[in-house]
Amino acid sequence: MEVEMLGYTIRRVLLAVFVLWGVVTVVFIIVRLVPADPALLIAGMDATPEQLAELRKRMGLDQPLIVQYFAYLAGAVTGDFGNSYTQGVPVMTLVGQALPNTALLAVLACMLAVVVSFPLGLLAALRVNRPTDRIVTTASLLTQSLPGFWVGVVLMLVFSQMLKLLPSTGFSSPAALVLPVVTVALPFIAILTRMTRSGLLEVVGEGYITTARAKGLSERIVIFIHATRNALIPVITVVGLEFGTLLGGAVITETVFSFPGIGKLLVGSILTRDYALVQACVMLIAAAFVVVNLVVDLVYGYLDPRVRLAK
Repeated sequence: MEVEMLGYTIRRVLLAVFVLWGVVTVVFIIVRLVPADPALLIAGMDATPEQLAELRKRMGLDQPLIVQYFAYLAGAVTGDFGNSYTQGVPVMTLVGQALPNTALLAVLACMLAVVVSFPLGLLAALRVNRPTDRIVTTASLLTQSLPGFWVGVVLMLVFSQMLKLLPSTGFSSPAALVLPVVTVALPFIAILTRMTRSGLLEVVGEGYITTARAKGLSERIVIFIHATRNALIPVITVVGLEFGTLLGGAVITETVFSFPGIGKLLVGSILTRDYALVQACVMLIAAAFVVVNLVVDLVYGYLDPRVRLAK
């Protein structure tokens, strides 16, 4: 088992490294396809050709693309993404200021989704094909189909502008987290609710559930102890995978609510053509997603021998 698990781990780690390299390369190419000169954006339209040339040299933009690529790749491996073109400070300083806010937003959204979706999915499964099940299922489908930016704007209009209950932008107090967290969590709640419902319905038909009922166990024990334990295995997997998605999916929400996280930082750096900051933000989001996927894969491989034996 140890040899099999070691080989499986090595394969997954190598695949994760390859994915990260692909992300770095694609981002490097895409940000340079945009026909805009960062030096001109920074220096302004009144800058002289000599000033622009000096600024490009200081930013390393006068080098051939292949030289810029390998310089960036070497810096990414060592965690040195250089200085921000527009703010003149190390990129990792800016990222370090924004990352805790995004992580807090993702953790709270994930916790809210789990707390809300499990009872809803359980209720729908226990009332299958009844009005309660239809209401929960329809609400889940509707919630999952709503655009995140639209949900954020509606929540802002209702709870900030009309009711004056919550802040609409920034992160000045814990109350400012409520609307962004709800906006990020809603589609996640819809996904987990439907998965919990389908998982329970599938497990309830298994033979060991019939045996447990035949032994005279109460329906509460059968559902909560026997059925739920097995039904939640794929749900837990999705929670792990979706957490990485939440880190990247918070970009739109942070922009709508002017929340000082990685998403807002990324959008601002794209608008100013701050190559170094764009690449660092995307690399961080991709790394978080890949690491979470890697951990989930390794846990699955450890628990299920069929996964680690698959080629």
